[in-house]
Amino acid sequence: MGRTPTEGMEGYRSCRLCEWQCGVDRLQGETGVCRVGQAEVAATMCSASLRSYIVTLAGCCYRCLHCNAYRISQYPDPGWYYAGYVPPAVLVADAKERITAFEGPSIHTISFTGGDPIIHLPPYIREVACEVDRQELGCGIGLSTGGFATQETMAETVRFCDVITLEIKAYSDGLHRALTGAPVAPVLRNAEYLVHEGREKIRVLRTVVIPGMTDGEVVAIAEFIASLDATVPYRLIGFRPNNVLYYHPPGPSRDEMERLCEMCREAGLSDVAWSGYYPESVPDEVAIEAARLRDAYGGDDAAALTAGYAAVTGCPTHPPELRHLPAA
Repeated sequence: MGRTPTEGMEGYRSCRLCEWQCGVDRLQGETGVCRVGQAEVAATMCSASLRSYIVTLAGCCYRCLHCNAYRISQYPDPGWYYAGYVPPAVLVADAKERITAFEGPSIHTISFTGGDPIIHLPPYIREVACEVDRQELGCGIGLSTGGFATQETMAETVRFCDVITLEIKAYSDGLHRALTGAPVAPVLRNAEYLVHEGREKIRVLRTVVIPGMTDGEVVAIAEFIASLDATVPYRLIGFRPNNVLYYHPPGPSRDEMERLCEMCREAGLSDVAWSGYYPESVPDEVAIEAARLRDAYGGDDAAALTAGYAAVTGCPTHPPELRHLPAA
């Protein structure tokens, strides 16, 4: 990967990593909009589906109303506390040990998420990248970001990261500000830079589709991406109520997501897909399992349906042998 040693954490002094450019000295405990000093690790895990060692960092430069990780992104406000600062050498050594012991598919990247890890790149994530080389871990560096970075930080992101996911949360400035608290122009600028300077590193660009809000922005975002490179993969993520929008209607429906994908293709994109929606009926695999278990629960449809979900998800509180025990 050719990464070279750096000046450590000096990038946290007079911090201008994101577009708020607060100028605070985070090494001395000063905090700006993100309200965090040095990187604090909220959680780590090996992901078989992403073939990645995921590192979740606390803090964010956004205030997204729909954030599904608000206890992490809005740290320390929710009052949840995590592992705290983990030196890059220790983080990589731990990752190496856990990746070696992992019994799933081979791990290809150490990937950072949050919150938004962009507020820790270059200082922390760049040092992790160098440690990966020093400790000969053989992994790339991944990053998932909302893209609200300065031009300098975005250039460093493309330089040091091997796999990048960028989320365009809205296209119009008014909606982006209302949803995230931040203007959209830096995000669109950075998306353009990423496509032009780091196209081969893009995993996906994505948007969470919120009914009545961002669903009306999807086509404009697709047209924007297509104007840069029609082959860039674009993913639509179905909205699940959370945070401030906990009581907002979920969705969209499967049919609506399919329609939006088709509209994105009509806008010029060749690689569009969606995921995540609230089912409008019981999933087929659960219904099949519930029918199989009905007799074991004495014909109780509600109990069988409930146990069906447990069985499909492998819930350890419902081992098969207990389903056949006679009622007390």
